[in-house]
Amino acid sequence: MRIRRPQSDLADSDIDTIALISDAMAHPVRLALFRYVMQCNKSMTPVCNKDLVARFGYSQSTISQHMDKLIISGLLDTKKEKKYTYYYANLGVLMRYINLTKRYSVV
Repeated sequence: MRIRRPQSDLADSDIDTIALISDAMAHPVRLALFRYVMQCNKSMTPVCNKDLVARFGYSQSTISQHMDKLIISGLLDTKKEKKYTYYYANLGVLMRYINLTKRYSVV
């Protein structure tokens, strides 16, 4: 008996996107970091690693590892200024993720 692949209106790249972003959002610390960056961006407050270390109390290396995962997923963009890296939420990627998950969940 041959198992048929379910038909979907989502391309494989869309499913890969859902998986990548879901993985990045699967950790409570990353969710908190992402939410904080979004709040800072909304109030036009720049945010860098030292701000995140002070706010959350984790080591710089721990924050960096979590932020790297969010950057790789596309949820965060960065901008280097002198010795600091500033973080910006990429709301376009977040909205694409939300829309893709809606399409994926429709049966």
